[in-house]
Amino acid sequence: MKNINRHICLLAAILLLFSACKVGQRYQAPNYNLPDNYRLDSNGTDTLENLAYVNWREFFTDSSLVKLIDAGLSNNYDMRTAILNIQIANRQLNQSKAGYLPELDATIAGIGQEWRSKNYYGGPASKIYEGKDAKNNLFKTQSQYLTTLNLSWEIDIWGKISSQKEEALANYLGTAEAKNAIQTSLIANIATGYFNLLKLDAQIEVALRNVQLNDSTLRMIQLQFDAGEITSLAIQQTQSQRLLAASLVPQLEQEIQIQENALLELTGSMPDKIERGKSLKYLIDESKISLGSPLNLIRNRPDIREAEFDLIAANAQINIKQSLRYPSLTLGGTLGVNSMLPENWFNIPGSLLGSALGNLTMPIFKNKKLKTDYEVAKLESEKAEIALQKTVLRSVNEVSNSFTSLSKLKEQLVLAEARVDNSHLAVKNASLLFKSGYATYLEVITAQSNALTSELNLVSIKQSQLDSFVELYKSLGGGWSATK
Repeated sequence: MKNINRHICLLAAILLLFSACKVGQRYQAPNYNLPDNYRLDSNGTDTLENLAYVNWREFFTDSSLVKLIDAGLSNNYDMRTAILNIQIANRQLNQSKAGYLPELDATIAGIGQEWRSKNYYGGPASKIYEGKDAKNNLFKTQSQYLTTLNLSWEIDIWGKISSQKEEALANYLGTAEAKNAIQTSLIANIATGYFNLLKLDAQIEVALRNVQLNDSTLRMIQLQFDAGEITSLAIQQTQSQRLLAASLVPQLEQEIQIQENALLELTGSMPDKIERGKSLKYLIDESKISLGSPLNLIRNRPDIREAEFDLIAANAQINIKQSLRYPSLTLGGTLGVNSMLPENWFNIPGSLLGSALGNLTMPIFKNKKLKTDYEVAKLESEKAEIALQKTVLRSVNEVSNSFTSLSKLKEQLVLAEARVDNSHLAVKNASLLFKSGYATYLEVITAQSNALTSELNLVSIKQSQLDSFVELYKSLGGGWSATK
């Protein structure tokens, strides 16, 4: 009994000695070297709430677009895969928490029989024969029947298990951020596709109006041709202008169906027609546009947060690889019954079996494998930090570029609207002057061609402006938060 107590005290002393011996280092966030503000073609940011915190249901005001986004978040295959990845990582995290617990398994029924022959070579213990002389054929040398419980418990003296838990937690949080990044991109892609759909609708309206205008001009020129005032060349050129506008209609209809199919694919639906809501002009509330600071970007962008969790996991992997180069302490034991004869298998206490063990093992030479694994883990951590810094740099540039595009598109929109107004006035004046004999049919056709081009260009700029709003929202990390 004294020996047992002495052994227990010795084991307790060993555990106490190693309890504060965790190897490795705690994670520290890198220095991002962020500027105080973005590079903006304006007077800087305003005092409104950061756009990233605006819920996407408030940012997008078109009910049809909201329905599409809802369907995409529920049915998109990438989103569904990301949710499953989160569930997988959650199971792995729960499993890592059980690393501190001992392992217990049972041998329900173990039966062992051993036969030897005359010329078998072994130690003296194996020369036990049934009789005086060894038999030429096989004969039984030993028999065993057992049922046991086996316990094994690794003591986390170097923090290996806690580092594994830290890595599993980082991976779990990283998968959650990956899902948020997919959601942000999905919302932006659906919105961009929907805006493109509205642009195509508006361009068809422009083309059809110009076809009607060309028809009116063609009738007017036909009357002058019948009166002998102009040649047939005027009719042919007017018809060419009409055919140019009319040919846009089937081309745009083709693009509309392809865009509808692409949108429905994002929502996990089969090809069909998509219901439209508002026009291009009334889709986003510009009063909600606000940038915040680059520091907010680190907190809001899910891809940055995912990259940082990758770095945390890489740092934990360094600690794991380092701990494998140090001694490990394992406690174990066995309790059960053991008998040479089956009829005595469960004879208590005669068949009782018990053992206890404690192993303190240390790797000495593993062909440099442990050292190499440790050094590779350090290099992988450096790669993860580079990837994080690259993501931060790209994100800051994306915000600055999106805001610059938005600012310049506003200027382009003003000029495009003025150009459309001027082209409409030119068409009207050219028609009046042509009827009065002060303008040629070529001037009328040229005015109508300019009107068509300017209207199509205006619609494209409106769509580009909406796309810039969406890109700015996405680049700031908006779209994944359920609340402000």
